[in-house]
Amino acid sequence: MTAPGTACPDTPIAGLVELALTAPTFQQLIERASDRPDKLALVGPACARLFVAGALTQQGPLLVVTATGREADDLTAELRGVYGDAVAVFPSWETLPHERLSPGIDTVGTRMMVLRRLAHPDDARLGPPLRVVVTAVRSLLQPMAPDLGLQEPLTLTVGDETPFEDVATRLVELAYTRVDMVGRRGEFAVRGGILDVFAPTAEHPVRIEFWGDEITEMRMFSVADQRSIPEIDVDHLIAVACRELLLTDDVRARAAELGGQHPGSENTVTGSIIDMLAKLAEGIPVDGMEALLPVLRPDDHALLTDQLADGTPVLVCDPEKVRTRAADLIKTGREFLEASWSVAALGTDAPIDVEQLGGSGFTELEDVQAAASASGHPWWTLSQLSDESAIELDIRPAPSARGHQHDIDGVFAMLRAHVATGGHAAMVAPGTGTAHRMVERLAESDIPAAMLDSGAAPKAGVVGVFKGPLHDGVVIPGANLVVITEADLTGSRATAVEGKRLAAKRRNTVDPLALTAGDLVVHDQHGIGRFVEMVERTVGGARREYLVLEYASSKRGQQADRLYVPMDSLDQLSRYVGGQAPALSKLGGSDWANTKTKARRAVREIAGELVALYAKRQASPGHAFAPDTPWQAEMEDAFGFTETVDQLTAITEVKSDMEKPIPMDRVICGDVGYGKTEIAVRAAFKAVQDGKQVAVLVPTTLLADQHLQTFTDRMAGFPVTVKGLSRFTDPAESRKVIDGMADGSVDVVIGTHRLLQTGVRWKDLGLVVVDEEQRFGVEHKEHIKSLRTHVDVLTMSATPIPRTLEMSLAGIREMSTILTPPEERYPVLTYVGPHEDKQIAAALRRELLRDGQAFYVHNRVSSIDRAAARVRELVPEARVVVAHGQMPEERLERTVQGFWNREFDILVCTTIVETGLDISNANTLIVERADTFGLSQLHQLRGRVGRSRERGYAYFLYPPDAPLTETAYDRLATIAQNNELGAGMAVALKDLEIRGAGNVLGVEQSGHVAGVGFDLYVRLVGEAVEAYRAAADGKTVTTAEEPKDVRIDLPVDAHLPPDYIASDRLRLEAYRRLASATDDAGVNAVIEELTDRYGPPPEPAQRLVAVARLRLLCRASGITEVSAPSAATVRLSPLNLPDSAQVRLARMYPGGRYRATTSTVQVPIPRTGGVGAARLRDVELLQMVADLVTALAGIPQQDIGITNPEPVTSSKASKERQAR
Repeated sequence: MTAPGTACPDTPIAGLVELALTAPTFQQLIERASDRPDKLALVGPACARLFVAGALTQQGPLLVVTATGREADDLTAELRGVYGDAVAVFPSWETLPHERLSPGIDTVGTRMMVLRRLAHPDDARLGPPLRVVVTAVRSLLQPMAPDLGLQEPLTLTVGDETPFEDVATRLVELAYTRVDMVGRRGEFAVRGGILDVFAPTAEHPVRIEFWGDEITEMRMFSVADQRSIPEIDVDHLIAVACRELLLTDDVRARAAELGGQHPGSENTVTGSIIDMLAKLAEGIPVDGMEALLPVLRPDDHALLTDQLADGTPVLVCDPEKVRTRAADLIKTGREFLEASWSVAALGTDAPIDVEQLGGSGFTELEDVQAAASASGHPWWTLSQLSDESAIELDIRPAPSARGHQHDIDGVFAMLRAHVATGGHAAMVAPGTGTAHRMVERLAESDIPAAMLDSGAAPKAGVVGVFKGPLHDGVVIPGANLVVITEADLTGSRATAVEGKRLAAKRRNTVDPLALTAGDLVVHDQHGIGRFVEMVERTVGGARREYLVLEYASSKRGQQADRLYVPMDSLDQLSRYVGGQAPALSKLGGSDWANTKTKARRAVREIAGELVALYAKRQASPGHAFAPDTPWQAEMEDAFGFTETVDQLTAITEVKSDMEKPIPMDRVICGDVGYGKTEIAVRAAFKAVQDGKQVAVLVPTTLLADQHLQTFTDRMAGFPVTVKGLSRFTDPAESRKVIDGMADGSVDVVIGTHRLLQTGVRWKDLGLVVVDEEQRFGVEHKEHIKSLRTHVDVLTMSATPIPRTLEMSLAGIREMSTILTPPEERYPVLTYVGPHEDKQIAAALRRELLRDGQAFYVHNRVSSIDRAAARVRELVPEARVVVAHGQMPEERLERTVQGFWNREFDILVCTTIVETGLDISNANTLIVERADTFGLSQLHQLRGRVGRSRERGYAYFLYPPDAPLTETAYDRLATIAQNNELGAGMAVALKDLEIRGAGNVLGVEQSGHVAGVGFDLYVRLVGEAVEAYRAAADGKTVTTAEEPKDVRIDLPVDAHLPPDYIASDRLRLEAYRRLASATDDAGVNAVIEELTDRYGPPPEPAQRLVAVARLRLLCRASGITEVSAPSAATVRLSPLNLPDSAQVRLARMYPGGRYRATTSTVQVPIPRTGGVGAARLRDVELLQMVADLVTALAGIPQQDIGITNPEPVTSSKASKERQAR
């Protein structure tokens, strides 16, 4: 423990706890505990846990058990504030032992790391020896394999020599999945001498470079753009296992033996067990295989208490709650056992005796206690209920104001009296801004107060204020100490712990153009074709890769025409997205040109409207808001979560718009729960600081209530009046709010379209925030549109808007996109399987067990009441309610409102929950007939759960007897595999994006989108907007002009070798990046990225870069074709040479010819030496052509070889390697 008075940033409340422990009640406890009695019963309030644990750990390590996982997390955060990294939480599986779901990789990783630290307390790389481990009762009861702590993780350090192949093999043994691009924890990728690994306990994946078998460098990289993060230094990696049941030879042999006893079976459940065993025997991991642990490793299992050092006491907090919780867990575990393996259905030929699976999968609490005592672990309790034989601690909860002003005054009066008599007092806040504000408020109340350094102890007679993790205040008479926390004053607890912040950078995200044979693609010049394959061809001694596309045949009854697209013109291609399947275009016909012209005309109208609105905004004077005030920083600092990079970027963009003298019009897009509301809160607060009023418009009463609560909570403690106005506001209150808006006494009003009614007047409206604008009616939209020209408007949308559209509308409608999910959110555990009543009952009961709520989606209004009755039968103790879109609107809103207020446990509903519903306490979703939903619907539905710190569960069920169609199967498989937030859903989100694009453009343009494909359509919008803006600035731009493609056909061996980038889709992505670079800086950025991700580019790749540079040069000079018609000459066209250039051609290239009629220049290719020597090729030839182009254009010569500056490999090792 830190010495009194010494400040330590990692242990902010160490000094405070040290002072508290001087109280006689704790000194006696420390003395009593030093004898290690078998039983020790203590009585004290919940706020005593931190101090009791602190006193008991003076004598050695300690295991603390709480009733729930959330209590364990909160207590861990407090203890870490005293002992730093010497405290760890041992998390429970989010799944019950017999659920057909495996626990999350992050959870398994954390558990494995704690067990490793318990088994190896002296290994400094793992962190300091553990003083306190905190766990929920669930982990205490769950048996595990006995040797998990002794299992060797993969440990790598820079400078180590280790065979590269062995590393990859070890990762597979530790249950890591090999992929071509790392996207989530538990994955690794190999590219040449580079290994990417995302360990379960790491914040970011690590890129490891090998030179032979020596590790030369390690660096963290970001998943989104796959680029290194130079701000973080890393020199070693510890990769623990991703599963607690590893498929060792013994386990595989046991699975084969069990499966072999009963080959094949008619019965579905038995069949699935045999199927599972067969896969495990072959070493293929299966979801939910952990349930078979008792039979695959029958002889041995251990409990958490067996992993502790000898004599470590167990402290059980709230033993009564723990006992109840243990009984509930065992009951629910048994239900899952019956649901999963359907005992009755198994008959006699089951390969596994179900009872062998360990009943509920949990050990009885009494047995755990007996085992702990038998192995020398004292069993101590801390209860809130008094008991004659227990030791009563002299400690009580601090008085709480819970947000009521007169009570706050009472707390302050108590503090004033306490410090006046020389007592010690402290106030603890979760954020620095809030702490400074507390000092000010105390000073205003004439109470001496001072901000304390982290880790210091409060002095007598002065209230010490500091930032730290303490949830409840206490009064400890023996130490003459009073501690008040922010929660005691406001009544609301700060949420998650602050994460580590990274520099705010938004780079291009990696979106590999994953083409599979048969996909439709759009070629700018030739129209819609079908992708066939990627081929490599050698022409004139030069190897190049091509994409083969198939088009409609030009003659009836003949084979389809084929087009070979060289990789350096991939920027001409985009994937076809546009709703229904279109007909293939014909090569060389005029149909495609006509379709494009029509689309272009339609696009011009939209662009015109958008530009007109923009011009109107630019011309009208708006209010320029002042820069941020100190209060703004304080309010922002009190935000309970760590902002994501995208959030910070969006906030900065919104503020800078507000500070400009023209009205703001910005759209913020991001999935529900990605933190858009916080941006609105900050913008509103900024407006109020400048004396302006704010209107927040939402489409439904429920959203109005949710936002009202959020805004009120976030602005509490500041002089800001926030009111709500919706159809549920009673008339008298409504009148008051409307009067307040008119006289300026109300600052922020959150309401439905009632805010747009006539008769609503504002004193000084400065900002309008619109949530989900697309859900308002037409006239309301028009009303909002008219506001845009004179007040600042901030629109929020949960429908994703494509990045491409965002770029093409740049400067007309400003957009901010939030793509990164908040750190605290876990991926939703997704189960796809046949509908089974027992499983549904068990899943719902498990959610009720943790005081949560559930959505049950039944998408037929006619039979929804029957479905609800069925749910009531399955879980009679639950409060079930029905909601669907055909109910009277008021009743529907009241129902959903009731569910949000936790009056009901289960909402049986149609897909009305699909958008915009944010109920953080509902974390289980059950979808009946999931086979009838579209992929984006399934994704949106799954987004409703897992939105708080609790793990979310989604069950997508289909009828057990009806056959699935192929598309339904594909959809369900996709949703089951892509359970990460954001990641692999790119394709599924495309149809949502089309919807999003329609919302932004405000018109149904679907016919034209379908005609030319979405990506090209968006590009046309961009061109049209550009033309209008140029015209407004007095420049002329012709939109009819197609940007011409440059064809370079020279004997140059330019390609990305498969041994440099092995995966086709990643190679395609690299080709596309290079082809899309529009200037030299863009080409350099691509080289940097390739070097970072795959190592230094080999020669053929360097030549490809030279080709890209030559293309840029030709495009700037208007040349569309560079070819070598024979091995001896190069031809350029079109070129119109003035006389001076013709003279230059004759002088510099004696054999060169210019033909004015065909606008071509032909020049002989020089030889590498004297007569008979070979002619130039590869980079030398490209350089010669570049020199020719610059000479004829009369501009300075350009070097197009690889001359980019120092490649981005930061370390010495990489530079040495390049030198070698």
